[in-house]
Amino acid sequence: MENVTITVNGAPRRAGAAVNTTVLEWLRAEGLTGCKEGCAEGECGACAVLVARDDGRGNTRLDSVNACLLTLAALDGGEIVTSEGLGSPQHLHPAQREMAVRGGSQCGYCTPGFVVSMAAEYYRADREAGQHGAPNGFDIHALSGNLCRCTGYRPIQDAAHALGTPEDGDPLASRRSQPAPAVATTHVKAADGEFHRPATLRETLDLLAAHPHAKVLAGGTDWNVDVNLRHARADVVVAVDHLPELRRFEVTDDAVLLGAGLSLSELERRLGGRVPLLAAWFPQFASRLIRNSATLGGNLGTASPIGDSPPVLLALDASVLLVGPDGGREVALSEYFTGYRQTVRQAGELIAAVRVSRPLAPLTAFHKIAKRRFDDISSVAVGYALDVQGGVVTHARIGLGGVAATPLRAHEAEAALEGQPWTEATVRRAARILGRTGTPLSDHRASAAYRAAMLEQSLLKFWFDSSEVTA
Repeated sequence: MENVTITVNGAPRRAGAAVNTTVLEWLRAEGLTGCKEGCAEGECGACAVLVARDDGRGNTRLDSVNACLLTLAALDGGEIVTSEGLGSPQHLHPAQREMAVRGGSQCGYCTPGFVVSMAAEYYRADREAGQHGAPNGFDIHALSGNLCRCTGYRPIQDAAHALGTPEDGDPLASRRSQPAPAVATTHVKAADGEFHRPATLRETLDLLAAHPHAKVLAGGTDWNVDVNLRHARADVVVAVDHLPELRRFEVTDDAVLLGAGLSLSELERRLGGRVPLLAAWFPQFASRLIRNSATLGGNLGTASPIGDSPPVLLALDASVLLVGPDGGREVALSEYFTGYRQTVRQAGELIAAVRVSRPLAPLTAFHKIAKRRFDDISSVAVGYALDVQGGVVTHARIGLGGVAATPLRAHEAEAALEGQPWTEATVRRAARILGRTGTPLSDHRASAAYRAAMLEQSLLKFWFDSSEVTA
């Protein structure tokens, strides 16, 4: 196979096969230059497009994603809407019109991406007046992955909060009540390599056995940064996010099972706040544009010491379910990381799911220390899960990121808390221990001394914030 087929703004287009080409590159080559390249790493949102996806009820949800982080071949059989597909100069889309009349656009470079993200929120099926503190229910954090260098954000926010509801006859609103495109089984063989989207888990494992150095692709939000900025290339890419075995979601009295192939936005919607620590973490993980594609499997698979999911999952005593040619196995996350970007996962194995045992510790928090409040890489990340009974700490789990070559549990600080009264004196002693945990280094994000100080201050903040709850 040398081509893929993608529906763009309602019309099918044939795309020449290329394994290491992004949707952004292809759209611009096709003349759809409303899709801009600002950063090529998913931080600016200038390349935002809408992707039609199954909403879980047989209808369609329009998700905003970064086209710079979307592999072209992975979109085979899919459907997208670009800024050009929303409206025209003669017939502006409501989001375009509000941006114009409220002064939300000056140089215009960022504007198409803002408009696309606004449109995703405009068409959100469960948006209701009064949600998120907005009269029209618009979640302004839907724009957290879009950056503007000219106007400032007040007129853009005004435009977002002025949007009403879709009118009768709006074609994209009507599109939501129709099925999303089925995920296609794909095999592309091109000059720069091969792309596979196998139909079954068995086929996937056979492919990985035959190509042990293949790049496993889920959301692509990490891999395509390397493709764009470091010119990384893969001879063989195997897409796995569609596999049913990686998209499981279960909540029982004993555990919560989170499929490794589900996007973070999907997990957030399905959980509905039932795991408070995850609910606190989701909004701080990158942006909505990223969370609409990124997966837990991908975040754990990179084994980055600054990934934001490991500290949270370590605090939750989570385990990783691996599946390979010899069957499945379960590994405690605290034993999963073995070195810098190294894990116990063997060649040919996939992360199938993450299991979080219940009942959950009642006292939790996630602290992310970064230069920007949202859409930034953390200098230090800390997850807390404690149980305090009768004023005494009976259970303590603290997960850390950014302070060592791997994410890690703060065992000494946990031991300094367990069995002790939940008091400021106890917390200050444990905080001093926590500040010495890991082997923090100095880099462009923070100094080692700063990281150590933030660990101490984080535990103190957690105690002060939670003291009313446990009083």
